[in-house]
Amino acid sequence: MQVKTLGRTGLRVGVVGLGAAQIGSAVSEEETRQAMEIVWAVAERQPEGGRMLIDSAGLYGQGRSEEIIRLALRERPELAERVLVTTKVGHCPRGFQYTYEETMSRVQCSLARLGFSTLPLVYVHDAFTNQFDAVMGSNGALAALRRLQEEGLVEHIGVAINDPQINAPFIETGEFEAAVVPEAFSLINRVAEERIFAAAERFNMGIVIATPVEKGLMAIGARQARQQALEFGARTFSDRLLDHVEKIEDLCERYGVSLLAANLQYITRHPQVTAAIPGAETPEQALSNLDAADEPVPEAFWPELEPLVRTWEWGVDR
Repeated sequence: MQVKTLGRTGLRVGVVGLGAAQIGSAVSEEETRQAMEIVWAVAERQPEGGRMLIDSAGLYGQGRSEEIIRLALRERPELAERVLVTTKVGHCPRGFQYTYEETMSRVQCSLARLGFSTLPLVYVHDAFTNQFDAVMGSNGALAALRRLQEEGLVEHIGVAINDPQINAPFIETGEFEAAVVPEAFSLINRVAEERIFAAAERFNMGIVIATPVEKGLMAIGARQARQQALEFGARTFSDRLLDHVEKIEDLCERYGVSLLAANLQYITRHPQVTAAIPGAETPEQALSNLDAADEPVPEAFWPELEPLVRTWEWGVDR
């Protein structure tokens, strides 16, 4: 797998990793074991010259995602050096809190759940527009993370906000070394090109694209979605959008390329993107995502694909 540097953090990671939100839903012994196997499957595919990125958060399963990562690496400690585990703070039992004190507390909770002595990269997670000053102020989350950075408990600081329109102003401050950017870049979404990529280039920020397969649609395709009447959580994809995805599928078939590979490699070819972090419900799904990063794609495919890449939002053509 290709390896890239995560902006000015200097961290080297494979271009496709794992978004660990889904493993946070594991409760039973069987579910927990399968979630651990997902972590192992990703770690075992460490690329030469880098580590496999696993992106977690205190929010995911109320810390369960972090706990499962700890369990997986405790059982197979030889894999610990193969992965780069990042996490996020801002969510607590009382809701989303971005004070200095709460951030300090949340970092300690993440350290305990992961079983780490230091956190390589911590993101401020899902702040809202009206919380900008709370995050960036002298008694806010950023100041706390800066203090923890000075103390050596946190190595690098980033921002991760689900709404790209809210994420962009934080990224544009230049105060963060990296950003997780969901809902903003894929074959059916170019929102990140509006503001986020320009700011990332200006400040040499590492960009990690979350929700890269658009809740699964850009992994399985419109045809299978229609045949099986599949649902995609809160997403409602219009018939016009599905028709458009079928055109992309036709092009992929003509070149012998999977839709998943076309989508993930389109994302990670962008010079401002370090990695994409699709989720996985099974080890097989995780490995499929990693395989897609390495799938051969003819160079002639990309110029033909480019005119088909457009922004759609919640099934409505922009």
